[in-house]
Amino acid sequence: MIKRGFAHVGVFFLYLISLLPLWVLFFFARLLYYLLYYVIGYRKKVVRSNLTNSFPEKSVAEILEIEKNYFKFLAQLIFEIIELSTISKAETVKRVHFTGLEQIEKHFEKGESVLACTGHYGNWELGTLALGLNLTGKTIVIFKPINNKIFEAWFNKFRTKYGNIFVAMKQTLRSIATYKNEPSLLCFASDQSPVVSEYKHFVNFLNQPTAALLGVEKIAKATNRPIYYFKVTPVKMGYYKVEVLPMCSNPSLTADGEITSLHFEYLEKIIKDKPEFWLWSHKRWKFKPELINT
Repeated sequence: MIKRGFAHVGVFFLYLISLLPLWVLFFFARLLYYLLYYVIGYRKKVVRSNLTNSFPEKSVAEILEIEKNYFKFLAQLIFEIIELSTISKAETVKRVHFTGLEQIEKHFEKGESVLACTGHYGNWELGTLALGLNLTGKTIVIFKPINNKIFEAWFNKFRTKYGNIFVAMKQTLRSIATYKNEPSLLCFASDQSPVVSEYKHFVNFLNQPTAALLGVEKIAKATNRPIYYFKVTPVKMGYYKVEVLPMCSNPSLTADGEITSLHFEYLEKIIKDKPEFWLWSHKRWKFKPELINT
């Protein structure tokens, strides 16, 4: 009961923060960076280990530079996400510029549904929110629920306020059946770490064996819906560009694991170009293939 009370107070506090002008939020983001990095040291060991293992060719100085830039962006991202609870439609559309959405619309005009995948790169929450305002068909986003249901309700309230439909990962097949007669875009952030019972498939990603979710591949091969990759590029603080890239036009003809590997290849190229915008504080490589098979 006490935890629920604190959670409600926390959500209300986040709402008040979201009312502040963006320049004020980014001022607080700078302060939060110093707090996270220099005072608390939030998951600094995790970030440094992930970066070192992913980029063995880089020097210590280069790793530290990426590390600091990542924490600066993480602090900024936290306030950008808080702001989404009160952001307007006009501001949302202004912040995200899409290229290539006409490819999706051509499918919608034919009454066809498509799949999209991306990673936790840049502000994926803002990109998803803007996506629903730029498409004529339904935007259905598959998400992984969090443990705190009060904060999850806060997230889902702003995620769905402009028409997007959010579906828990375990309800994916049900959502496909529900909207099978309506043109829709089914979105996956496929770089999440599976739970232990789902550690069955590994790909070579960022110089190390990486457990991969097979959801988008299974759905694609079962429905033969074409897949597009949404490439997010930060432009400046609070603004992003999203390019819609054809990834696989005929999934039924692909070999097992091919689509999953292809998605991680797309994401790896983006990360290597500008690594500071990916979610390095996530414990992405907790389990190794040899540990799963023993």
